[in-house]
Amino acid sequence: MLNTIGHLSRGFLFDRRGSVALPDLGWGSSLGGSLEELRGRSVLVVTQDQLTAALALIELDGIARRLVVCPPGLSPEYLPAIAASAEIDVVVSDRTTEINLPASACFVTCTRSLAAVKPDRRESERSEWILLTSGTTGVPKMAVHTLSSLTAAIRITGEPDGEVVWSTFYDIRRYGGMQIFLRATMGGQSLVLSEAEESTGDFLVRAGSLGVTHVSGTPSHWRRALMSPSAHRIAPRYVRLSGEIVDQGILDSLKACYPNATVVHAFASTEAGVGFDVRDGLAGFPADFVGRSGADVEIRVTDGSLRLRSTGNAAHYLGGSTGDFTDTDGFVDTRDMVELRDDRYYFIGRRDGVINVGGLKVHPEEIEAVINRHPRVQMSLVKARKSPLTGSLVVAEVVVKSDFHTDGGADPATQTLKTEILDVCRRSLAPYKVPASIRIVPSLDVTGSGKLARA
Repeated sequence: MLNTIGHLSRGFLFDRRGSVALPDLGWGSSLGGSLEELRGRSVLVVTQDQLTAALALIELDGIARRLVVCPPGLSPEYLPAIAASAEIDVVVSDRTTEINLPASACFVTCTRSLAAVKPDRRESERSEWILLTSGTTGVPKMAVHTLSSLTAAIRITGEPDGEVVWSTFYDIRRYGGMQIFLRATMGGQSLVLSEAEESTGDFLVRAGSLGVTHVSGTPSHWRRALMSPSAHRIAPRYVRLSGEIVDQGILDSLKACYPNATVVHAFASTEAGVGFDVRDGLAGFPADFVGRSGADVEIRVTDGSLRLRSTGNAAHYLGGSTGDFTDTDGFVDTRDMVELRDDRYYFIGRRDGVINVGGLKVHPEEIEAVINRHPRVQMSLVKARKSPLTGSLVVAEVVVKSDFHTDGGADPATQTLKTEILDVCRRSLAPYKVPASIRIVPSLDVTGSGKLARA
């Protein structure tokens, strides 16, 4: 299990404040010697610091009955409902301020300074790992995993590769970041943590100085990185994208910036787990991924929706049943829509994210992929604007690459660029999908999970 010291024979966790050597957990504890009193308990891990959360999770797996991992930015108003649903009786935190939770729950402080104690790591539980879903309003849903389901796609072979240094733009308290945290930890490899308060440029400089070789993030994370003058401060051997639709433009840009790197894009979600990764440098995925009987991850496409079944699936939502997000055959409906073109499936958008233009469905991501093909475009966001005639119109906001100088207004260069983008859209899209207007903007908002903010 994760807290077995054999898995932690080497490797460091790095953040802006310093580092912790994972082998040091053999003689010390981030929980101040409180591990035994947490045995069999339902624990809420709610920290300000990613590193302290990581240390707590390493120690508590196999000890606590249930681990509820709170992501950053979670509204405090949701904590009482989360605690009640998860039957929380212990709160582990590095916060000095009071957390509004039931009085019956005891409080254990987690620190990055290890206490010199010899923790009793006898495993007594098959801990549930509860991950909160992103992209919802109100109290987040809580997907029930185990360490086995979270690591179903991770393959550790041979001796740990000490030359591998992982990093991720994700926070490790979200599913995408959790995958990288577990890959590094179980492989005995180091991990450089990013921080929300740190600029993209500063993070790239720090990651480069620590010799990062493997980096993961969403396409939006990577577009921001490529816009930074510090993009070349890292020299990765492996670049991974997940969490959003990956278009050909971002794959080509990453390969051009990091020619010695293997560029991989993966499909994963909190409920479905890791579905597959694609290594051929092309957007979408081969059609022969679908329908393979007996594969580790079984893939179906039903009414255009991608569905997955594997040991990496979450069991259910906390308080619910296995039918929360699976069909009658046990496949998770991801709600991601795909389209088959020439023996390859391409993602076109989320089923619940369509724009209705006069009764016709438009997936914003499909249009963004076309806009992003333009060599001057760094990233784009397509959204709806109300129309008295059609109900909605499609409009787009576009961020241009740093070498293109525009004031975003009526200067000739900007007008020419807008015309070129619209021409690309007209050649590739049905008329009702072509944006009614294009606005050049300096930046686009990204959510805490690294995805374009579409609300």
